[in-house]
Amino acid sequence: MIDVRPFSSLGAANHGWLDAKHHFSFADYRDPERVNWGALRVWNDDAIAPHTGFAPHPHNDMEIITYVRTGAISHKDSLGNTGRTEAGDVQVMSAGTGIVHSEKNEEDVETTLFQIWIIPDKRGEKPGWGTRPFPKDDRGGRFVTLASGMAGDEDALPIRANARVLGATLASGESVEQTIGRSRKAYLVPTRGRIEVNGIAVNPRDGVAIADLDSIRVTALDDAEIVLVDVA
Repeated sequence: MIDVRPFSSLGAANHGWLDAKHHFSFADYRDPERVNWGALRVWNDDAIAPHTGFAPHPHNDMEIITYVRTGAISHKDSLGNTGRTEAGDVQVMSAGTGIVHSEKNEEDVETTLFQIWIIPDKRGEKPGWGTRPFPKDDRGGRFVTLASGMAGDEDALPIRANARVLGATLASGESVEQTIGRSRKAYLVPTRGRIEVNGIAVNPRDGVAIADLDSIRVTALDDAEIVLVDVA
């Protein structure tokens, strides 16, 4: 099954400083058909105005992955962690028993990012945070695991879920295959560029819900950048 969810169909909330699109039910956006996809609970497409951002607020028992598309985001939390994550890079916050954090765009330009929440396998774990760069050249023509809680993905940022977050960049006309497995689900979004997934057309920032497939073949119709989440 491949279900394309057009960008125009996503939930929306514009707060002035934050222009957010919601792939799944979030805050005031409610759609009973789009609550989660397996353990994937939230995929927000956020644009944050310069010198604004999320004031300190709490989370618990959620794996929160931030994929920065343009600009940069600066993080501070109640554990004393601080960091700046730039475009193309990833940060992971394991909320565990509880953490308070802020996410600010301290840049002079708009920051755009994907905020992805995955339900952890266990509740009540110790909270944590980490970030790392993933040079886009390393993703050329293939999917690279950015964050994972699965065996064999030790080079990725760790998350506490039977899931992985992958990224790829494809030149126009280039294709890549990715194993999914019929017992798992996947959700894919091209950050830029038109693509096809098993021959089905997908526009930039559309969501693609995938299930009951052994694998997918992604073909770039333009130069494209893709983020994919693989979950149980």
